[in-house]
Amino acid sequence: MVRVRPGTGLALGLLMVGSLGLVACESSTPEAAPLDSPAVATSARSFKPGAAGVGDEYFPSYGNGGYDVTAYTVKVRYDPAKDRLSGVTTVRATATTDLSSFNLDLAGLTVSEVTVDGAAAKHRREKNELVVTPAAGLVSGNGFVAEITYAGVPKALKNEVLGEGGWLHTGDGAIALGQPESASTWFPVNDHPSDKATYQFEITVPDGLTAVSNGVPGGKSSTGGWTTWKWAENTPMASYLSTVAIGKFRLTQGEHKGRPVFHAVTTKVAKGAADASIARTVEVADYLESVFGPYPVEAYGGVVVSDDRIRYALETQSRPVYSAGFFRQGENTGVVAHELAHQWFGNSVALEKWADIWLNEGLSTYAEWLWAEHSGDGTAEAAFDRARARVPASVWRTPPGRPGVANLFSESVYERGAMTVHALRVSVGDQAFFRILKTWAQEQRNATGTTAEFVELAERISGRQLDKLFDAWLYGTEKPAAPEPL
Repeated sequence: MVRVRPGTGLALGLLMVGSLGLVACESSTPEAAPLDSPAVATSARSFKPGAAGVGDEYFPSYGNGGYDVTAYTVKVRYDPAKDRLSGVTTVRATATTDLSSFNLDLAGLTVSEVTVDGAAAKHRREKNELVVTPAAGLVSGNGFVAEITYAGVPKALKNEVLGEGGWLHTGDGAIALGQPESASTWFPVNDHPSDKATYQFEITVPDGLTAVSNGVPGGKSSTGGWTTWKWAENTPMASYLSTVAIGKFRLTQGEHKGRPVFHAVTTKVAKGAADASIARTVEVADYLESVFGPYPVEAYGGVVVSDDRIRYALETQSRPVYSAGFFRQGENTGVVAHELAHQWFGNSVALEKWADIWLNEGLSTYAEWLWAEHSGDGTAEAAFDRARARVPASVWRTPPGRPGVANLFSESVYERGAMTVHALRVSVGDQAFFRILKTWAQEQRNATGTTAEFVELAERISGRQLDKLFDAWLYGTEKPAAPEPL
């Protein structure tokens, strides 16, 4: 994520079983089932409710326990005139423990029906949790399919510390966007980045409006005054990276390296710097590919929106969303570099826990510095020196490796996070440093990562003990000394 500095277009650097049956015996007297039969094994199991949260220390109620989602199919219809959403979402998952019930995150919308493996399931609401009790217990290791039908007026979620995220009704449609949560405002979901899944979206809107989402465009079809837009994100994605933007846009479509390119710029802004900046997406992505390794998702693109409530850019997978404010002062590819770097760091390699947010933002901010150097706008070393000299004292008092909820998107996470990356580069040398970045992206691809795993990798590749470096730059509360080669 990148935020807009008030009054400018520059980045502030704060920048988701079949039923068992018994075979009849020929004898009229039923025989006891063998002790190791499925019927006995199932009846002997202890089914328990899944946890209403994954246990993240910063956001204990986010996500849910007891299952792992493989895929979502989200079919929604939205009427901007009535601000009303209706939908059916199919969740394909595997139980990771014996479940008597499980939770999904769903905020504000009314559920009319739930089925699990085709059978009606009981359901109830507990605030922003949907509790589903299937007709039979779900056995650990078995897959299941839940289908949820719902409708209502979607509302954004408000966080006193982090602001609001989720579904926002706009003048010409709607935008669903936000970090650390937003998906649960428009479909039922296991809303924590540690449970990645693939997504299929079918978004139906009135004719004349565009509905842009993640991944590969699947075309559109119209009937009875409504148009359905289809999208497929086939690369595993964290739920907060899902998005939809509904409205009137200038669309640009093409192909690059066998992948589709799809850009959408709101017609609320005149054609100019925003269009030009987004048009350079594939150029920026190609440079970052040379640094980080193969581009990790199936599509390229960007969406530019204009809404006073959205003063940031977000790395929504394969198709980042940018506030028009980033381009008011002219072309800005720095923010494009930041959000595209997230496709590797934050998206492909997702967070296991929110406390490690510096892994996303520090590496992506450093990508801005690398892109600027590549573009002839100053070296990464000079950017490090400027940042180290100018950041306020609060940055040194806030450890980016342990920022706390209030400072999750603070300047320390972004700027000091990037300085940590540069300090690593100076300490281990360019050869080891760039190998670390590529290996991290390769080994953790389509999975999650933690700070401990990143440090272990850096030490393995560099052959050096790096505790002191990371302790000072990630966890210390005083300004570290300038880094030197080890």
